[in-house]
Amino acid sequence: RFKCGLSGPVLDVLRCRPGWQQARNEEEWDFLWCDVTWLRENFDHVYLEEHVRICHFRNHYELSRKNYLVKNLKRFRKQLEREAGKLEAARCDFFPKTFELPSEYHLFVEEFRKKPGTTWIMKPVGRSQGKGIFLFRKLKDIFDWKMVSMTVCSLERGNCLFVFPQDGGRTNEQKDETQIETYVVQRYIENPYLIGGRKFDLRVYILVTSYSPLKAWLYRDGFARFSSMRFTLNSIDDHYVHLTNVAVQKTAPDYDPEKGCKWMIQQLRQYLTAKHGTGLVEVLFADMDNIFIKSLQSVQKVIISDKRCFELYGYDILIDQDLKPWLLEVNASPSLAASSQEDYELKCHLLEDTLHVVDMEGRWAKMLSTLSRFLLLCEGVHMFSLLGKRLEGAKLYSC
Repeated sequence: RFKCGLSGPVLDVLRCRPGWQQARNEEEWDFLWCDVTWLRENFDHVYLEEHVRICHFRNHYELSRKNYLVKNLKRFRKQLEREAGKLEAARCDFFPKTFELPSEYHLFVEEFRKKPGTTWIMKPVGRSQGKGIFLFRKLKDIFDWKMVSMTVCSLERGNCLFVFPQDGGRTNEQKDETQIETYVVQRYIENPYLIGGRKFDLRVYILVTSYSPLKAWLYRDGFARFSSMRFTLNSIDDHYVHLTNVAVQKTAPDYDPEKGCKWMIQQLRQYLTAKHGTGLVEVLFADMDNIFIKSLQSVQKVIISDKRCFELYGYDILIDQDLKPWLLEVNASPSLAASSQEDYELKCHLLEDTLHVVDMEGRWAKMLSTLSRFLLLCEGVHMFSLLGKRLEGAKLYSC
């Protein structure tokens, strides 16, 4: 018996699952596909049987909230440097230089002034679909948010001045008034790999069924999302140029809902192989596998690993002109809505395969190699280095 708080492909797949039935409002359930709001409001207040399954870990935000992701990656990189040396720590250098604002504002300004004219990107840590994101090159361009523990002394159109007072002279009401949304500011990747003059990023799905021990699966049918406008740094205010989110691109004047702005990841691989050769492309995809593994390891000790929980993450990866992959963010609630018929089929296959791996029925585990498009990425102390050969199989090496 399942309950589902979403519509579209998720509900369609659950309803078509042989032997599954939808629980009514007050009925008990065995499987729940919910949004993170339900989890936050209800997980600690309901009794859950041992056999039930829920589609989120309790503190999933340690990986999916932008500021926590960077904090955990920085901590993990320092740990690797202490325990395994600088060479191993360098394998974590796959995210742009990032600061959390307002808490690291002074550090950001110090870095900002080292290279004047560099493009930076601001992202609210708790929003998705490109909301609240903007690019800038001047400090005065940051004008539509206030900093925690700061008082706005002068605010003019397009310009603001901040001072850093002591909290001692302010009431709680005054402090609350200056509490605003936390952002991360990142160095913008100014040299993205372009196809047809357009920027794109990759959406790759990773399924985690356990953090203790770590067990993760890589889905081989991701896709590339393209911008609708040719890339240029001369127009940093144009979201259609710089943001590849479908929620943004589908509002573009020339957006075709049937065609969309996507390539299947196999199409992209074929294109890159034809242009750069098999060797370089295998290295690229191996570097992406490293991103998935290292990011999961960075939160392995802080995620509350409940055997009743699993998580389907949506990783956003950007490739630059040197074929280096960069981690942009990780989504704990990747969009499962369909923007085209091809997209609908991909999402349905993804969800069906997710249910095969979660295996509520207890009968699919031995058939996963032929039944599912998921490939085992890591299990316990072993990592499966796919070397980009997602269609040919995996090689095993020790962690």
